[in-house]
Amino acid sequence: MGGRALRECAGDRLENKTSVSVASWSSLNARMDNRFATAFVIACVLSLISTIYMAASIGTDFWYEYRSPVQENSSDLNKSIWNDFASDEADEKTYNDALFRYNGTMGLWRRCITIPQNTYWYSPPERTESFDVVTKCIGLTLTEQFMEKYVDPGNHNSGIDLLRTYLWRCQFLLPFVSLGLMCFGALIGLCACICRSLYPTIATGVLHLLAGLCTLGSVSCYVAGIELLHQRLELPENVSGEFGWSFCLACVSAPLQFMASALFIWAAHTNRKEYTLMKAYRVA
Repeated sequence: MGGRALRECAGDRLENKTSVSVASWSSLNARMDNRFATAFVIACVLSLISTIYMAASIGTDFWYEYRSPVQENSSDLNKSIWNDFASDEADEKTYNDALFRYNGTMGLWRRCITIPQNTYWYSPPERTESFDVVTKCIGLTLTEQFMEKYVDPGNHNSGIDLLRTYLWRCQFLLPFVSLGLMCFGALIGLCACICRSLYPTIATGVLHLLAGLCTLGSVSCYVAGIELLHQRLELPENVSGEFGWSFCLACVSAPLQFMASALFIWAAHTNRKEYTLMKAYRVA
């Protein structure tokens, strides 16, 4: 009788320890799941914000802005520059001269100038201190995006400037590559949610890392291209230039992509490691 009672008591203690151990592992597993889920949600929010910023920067025309004195609308020279700017045969020097003189802005797809709303072939009878202005934009075709840049802008006999040519092409292509990588990573993340597994998000993190590198490369190419352009074509007196808010959006998008990438990779890798250790403990 005494031995049987002793065995029953030992069995109850073992059962209690087992139930406590299972409960503690369940609590630990819940805490780890919450931690990984929080990191995943934060990474998704960062990815969404960076995607919006990148799309906005691609679609707007304020990567670079020039500030110049307002030109009179009675100048024959100014009227000639406006017409040349709108011409399909405008070369690099022609449209940059217009951008310098008329508060021009540049995007990846378009270039714009601000001009007086009414132009005259004669001097108006009265000159007012201010007059209405209008913004005129010219879109860039794919052919124009891939045109060669010349050592002396506008002079086709000066030879092709390969550095500026490929910098221009990279600054145009890399933002689209970055946006495509993030969209593809979002699809993989959606599949991971459907499968209820964080491990596939490693691929999402890697894609966001590549997207961040593309964005950073695009920004670097744009800065280098602008600096080389201003070395070839000096800004006129009283004209200044600065990077616009579209460029700033692209600059902000890159670190957001890197942070999202780090969170995706950390959550997936750590979750997989913890799951492996837990499984090994349970088997043991």
